[in-house]
Amino acid sequence: MITYYKLLDMLNRKGISKMDLKKAIGCGSNTLAALSKNEYVNMKTIDKICDFLNCQPGDIIEHEKDNS
Repeated sequence: MITYYKLLDMLNRKGISKMDLKKAIGCGSNTLAALSKNEYVNMKTIDKICDFLNCQPGDIIEHEKDNS
């Protein structure tokens, strides 16, 4: 399972709110909800987030083994 805990942690450390991120990358509320729930987010959105935060995808995404 892909998780975005690293992204949320980075936003907190940098003092960036989810609404600031939403405005900066031009995404909708559904995308923010998907990030918060560790649901699918397309690569174009990940690319925009990385550009905004000046980071690599591995800095904001993590794979966790699904135990099901």
